[in-house]
Amino acid sequence: MSIAVGDKLPDANLLRMGENGPESVSIGEKLAGRKVILFGLPGAYTGTCTTAHVPSFIRTKDDFDAKGVDEIICVAVNDPFVMQAWGESTGAGAAGLTLLGDAASEFTSAIGMDFDAPPVGFIKRSKRYAMYVEDGVVKVLHVEENPGVCEASGGEAMLAEI
Repeated sequence: MSIAVGDKLPDANLLRMGENGPESVSIGEKLAGRKVILFGLPGAYTGTCTTAHVPSFIRTKDDFDAKGVDEIICVAVNDPFVMQAWGESTGAGAAGLTLLGDAASEFTSAIGMDFDAPPVGFIKRSKRYAMYVEDGVVKVLHVEENPGVCEASGGEAMLAEI
C-alpha cells in the first residue's frame, strides 16, 4: 500500500557520506518537528532525474526557504558514494539539498513507492514523487504516473501547493 496524505512516514535508516565514510541517517529524526520536502526518483545519473527533477528543486530552494521549509531531501535507491558524487555533479549539494541513499530500497518499499523495470536494469527502484511533510506527517503528495516525466513532482508544482 502506498503512503497517502495524512499518514505518518515510517522511520528508516538511509545513508549519506560523512567525514569517515558512509553513515546512517534516521529519516524519523530528520523529520521530527520540522517542515521538509522529500522527493524520490528512480536513480542518480538517470536522464529525467538529472536534467529535470533535481534542477527543479535547486531552482526553487530559496522559495521553499521563504515558506519556512527546513530541508529538501532527495531519496534514491542508490548507495551513498553514488549519491555524493551525483550531488557534486548536479550542484545539488552546493545548493543546499540533502541527498540520501536508500541502497536496499527499504524506505522506498515501506512507503509503497517501489517499482521494477528490468529492461532498463531497475529493480526495486523508486517511483518519481514529491511530498511536503510536517513533523513526519504527509501533508501534500504528488506521484508521477510515468517515471520518465517530472511535472507534478517537480519543485514548482510542490511550491504551488504549500
